[in-house]
Amino acid sequence: MKTLVKSITLIMALLVATTSFSKEETPKENKIVMKRYLVERDFPEGLNVPINSEGSELCLTVISKNLEDNVTWVHSYVTKDKKKTYCIYDAPSEEAIHTSGKKNDIPVGKVIEVSVLDPYFYK
Repeated sequence: MKTLVKSITLIMALLVATTSFSKEETPKENKIVMKRYLVERDFPEGLNVPINSEGSELCLTVISKNLEDNVTWVHSYVTKDKKKTYCIYDAPSEEAIHTSGKKNDIPVGKVIEVSVLDPYFYK
């Protein structure tokens, strides 16, 4: 239980540290502008992330390597057969998505820049 709480705390800290959409690198000269992307991935053998400390460690490693390229994994959708995922990322560029995918040894298929359309916006 302590490991789970520790992992959740670390994930929350990383999310808070990486959720800004515009972050200054140097005063008013170079800004990193974050865009949102939908990333389609194929896993022919199926994706298996265990629901235990091993799976938690795997996800934390992905998050950590993504940070090297200013990439934030927001969340993913996994098909029922676990052979395809649709992942939402915030990143400065499509190239950053590909770079972090290679570092994590995770396949990167289609990468599409997207924006949010929320039906509750109209209330």
